[in-house]
Amino acid sequence: MRVILAQPRGFCAGVVRAIDIVERALVKYGEPVYVRHEIVHNRHVVETLKNKGARFVEELTEVPDGAVTVFSAHGVAQSVVKDAEARGLPILDATCPLVSKVHSQGKRYVAQGRTLILIGHAGHPEVEGTMGQVGAPVTLVQSEADVEALAIPADSPVAYVTQTTLSIDDTRGIIAALKKKFTDIVGPETSDICYATQNRQSAVRELSKVCDIILVVGAKNSSNSNRLREIGFEEGVPSYLIADATELNRDWLDGKERIGLTAGASAPELLVENVIDALRAIDGTLEVSSLEGIKEHVEFRLPAELRS
Repeated sequence: MRVILAQPRGFCAGVVRAIDIVERALVKYGEPVYVRHEIVHNRHVVETLKNKGARFVEELTEVPDGAVTVFSAHGVAQSVVKDAEARGLPILDATCPLVSKVHSQGKRYVAQGRTLILIGHAGHPEVEGTMGQVGAPVTLVQSEADVEALAIPADSPVAYVTQTTLSIDDTRGIIAALKKKFTDIVGPETSDICYATQNRQSAVRELSKVCDIILVVGAKNSSNSNRLREIGFEEGVPSYLIADATELNRDWLDGKERIGLTAGASAPELLVENVIDALRAIDGTLEVSSLEGIKEHVEFRLPAELRS
């Protein structure tokens, strides 16, 4: 068997920043540090941080008075920010800067008097955070059918923003439907789409051209990881999402010689290496190579209080 690694894969700059914030906060302030919601959608990352002294909660009511509190990479609604301020909680905001950019875009469009439409997945923490950040009603659409069902007059001034874990390919059809339905519509440039989402999806499309099977390392509740698996399947290659090497099914490998391997934006490289080790245990002559692909050099600044 031969393993072919996608390039790029795994951690994006937003995830690296969020994890760094929790780890540096633990060093600076000591344990425990409280994190609202999973810092990123990966159980292994969460468990590692728990072992270092982080405590994960779903609501601020679970945070003791005065405890250092971190907001996850997905962002939070303004109501959560105000609750934290009212309690005087020391806050570190690990919201991905690209998510914060969507918040700013939405606020700007609302300030222009436009009805805001958000393209995203209902219930996703990022979507809930964005809808609670702009200070005005937000209409969520998940499909072209949702666009057709909108009761907003066609000549109303509207604007759209998108969930960052959706790529240009994911949103193209919905954006086209919006532009067809409304005569006065604006939205961000395609260059504002999350670079990491687009790059990882493009890499899977390339991987699908040379592989018999694709394995995606990532959490079941990770939107971007699920989408990578879907893309492999759409390209006609059997594709599976696994949390780690323990979920590898040997039956999937029957008759397969070229195994494509990638990871979602919140999955650490260690989990990829563990899958390779598991495959090598099946075939001791396993070869590993990487596709040519985009090399990412993006870095996001940490909050000022953690930079020293």
